[in-house]
Amino acid sequence: MLKLLPLLFFLSSCDLATKNLSISQSTDMEKRNIKRIAILPVDSLSPKQAAKIPYSAAPSEGGAGAEREAGAVLTQLLYSAMTGLPGWHMVLEREVREVEALVPLQGEIRARAKKLGETVYADVVLFGTIQRFREREGAEFGVKSPASVAFTLHLLDVKKGDIVWSAHFEETQRPLSDNIFAIGEFAQRGAKWLKAEELAHEGIKKAVNQLHKTLYGSAA
Repeated sequence: MLKLLPLLFFLSSCDLATKNLSISQSTDMEKRNIKRIAILPVDSLSPKQAAKIPYSAAPSEGGAGAEREAGAVLTQLLYSAMTGLPGWHMVLEREVREVEALVPLQGEIRARAKKLGETVYADVVLFGTIQRFREREGAEFGVKSPASVAFTLHLLDVKKGDIVWSAHFEETQRPLSDNIFAIGEFAQRGAKWLKAEELAHEGIKKAVNQLHKTLYGSAA
């Protein structure tokens, strides 16, 4: 039996190494009675801003235009993943746009999120930051360079002003030959190379489902 322990530990380590989502959360999430959620449009961070928020790092690839486009993509993915799930009430994107003029464009991102939440009477505000959003080079079944995505989501308690939940997703798609333990995920993806948006979509769904389960006790 003892001879099997190293092998079992190796298998467990390999399984953990395939995880691409990290979660940090407050221990009193259920007591905060979180119902009404607003989304601050996803943004990229300056190095100074990034240093103030857990899990975050300054964007390392792509110009400002690419970052804005990626931010719009992630914002829409968040709305798509969260709208219609039971338990919480989403502030409509239209409502957020109507009050954006009241939210400072510059300054510390937590302050912006808090101001938005107060304006639309939200319990919490979900905001995200992009560290990497690199598109694949090539086609579905053959690439020169795979898609690579890294982003962070934070949930801010509007009343108390603290971050109660954070999720960090990071993945550069790898061929099956690099990780035989990912065969299930490889098959689920249709044995093809994903676009950056598809990779981000997977990460958003994982994070949103985890948040929903934490708040209301059931996965979406």
